[in-house]
Amino acid sequence: MNIVILGAGLMGRLLACELARAGHTLSVYDAAAAESRRAAAFAAAAMLAPLAESAVAEDSVVRMGHYGLTRWPELIAKLDAPVFFQQQGTLVVWHRQDAAEAQRFAQLLAATGKRLPSLPSPKTLDAAGLDQLEPGLGAHFAQGLYLPGEGQLDNHQLMDALLAQLQRLQVNLHWNSPRSPDDFAPGTPGQPDWVLDCRGLGAQPQWPGLRGVRGEIITLHAPNVTLSRPTRLIHPRYPIYIAPKQDGYFLVGATEIESDDTSPMSVRSALELLSAAYTVDSGFGEARIVELVAQCRPTLPNNLPAVRRLGARCLQVNGLYRHGYLIAPAMLDVVLQLMQGDESELAKDFELAVTGPVPSDDVQEPA
Repeated sequence: MNIVILGAGLMGRLLACELARAGHTLSVYDAAAAESRRAAAFAAAAMLAPLAESAVAEDSVVRMGHYGLTRWPELIAKLDAPVFFQQQGTLVVWHRQDAAEAQRFAQLLAATGKRLPSLPSPKTLDAAGLDQLEPGLGAHFAQGLYLPGEGQLDNHQLMDALLAQLQRLQVNLHWNSPRSPDDFAPGTPGQPDWVLDCRGLGAQPQWPGLRGVRGEIITLHAPNVTLSRPTRLIHPRYPIYIAPKQDGYFLVGATEIESDDTSPMSVRSALELLSAAYTVDSGFGEARIVELVAQCRPTLPNNLPAVRRLGARCLQVNGLYRHGYLIAPAMLDVVLQLMQGDESELAKDFELAVTGPVPSDDVQEPA
């Protein structure tokens, strides 16, 4: 089969790799240059924390994230280049003045556990328990929560490894080449058999209601900081996270700002993020600021992901919002199922919206 993918972000690269491995001919079109790092996929901490996210996310997203914890190691194992991945759980801490917010957060997690009993239960820690998991943390915090089984990966390593895999699989990569579904007539002579639109915010002209939600991340190099697990600091206005990567690098960020502004990070945001990191570990005071990133994530009105059929052979995948790496494996497998038949059992399990015309019986799907 001849398949066109629009967008070389996270979803575009994952789909292209899987379909190319299956023996299909792939062409990927992206509006940016090959070396660009402006895609939303590069502006992420890539934490895989379904239970932690359940405090602010729908159960469907949590189920997709739980599914992804199993699928990510399988997807990474297929790549030639190494990708940092760890699954040592998430820590949640708070200062004494934010104890009420912490109690509300714990109640939300408990409610999620009742609805989704397959998720691991959070464990309450005192200062000694915190020190046992992360030496020195107990000196700053009297209590915390440990969410077992949650993980993270290095998104930059993953994106680079996916690109290298596409090149090895001889996928046709067209950079600086913006395209839309209107440029193709899939299934007709001389046209691709399928078109998959994974452009994120680039699909706004074809998907009314799609908007950008700003995220901000600071990359720090702090080789003297020993924090090894993703750590979330409860804050009355927004949760702040610290995601440790390899070789003493840390990503510090807050979750969302309701704005489509992609201008550089403000002084206020930088001060808040850096101050929060310093209260978690004073070693961050000697860290070096490597990068400040602000980017918008594609978001639908209900903040949930969706798949749309623009025709029998054209699928749009969008709305991954702030959960891109958390739910990408689930979205990948849903799309692969939809290309094989009228429906996806996974989409039903995840309560994922799949809209648009159902394919006619004469459409032959890729194996």
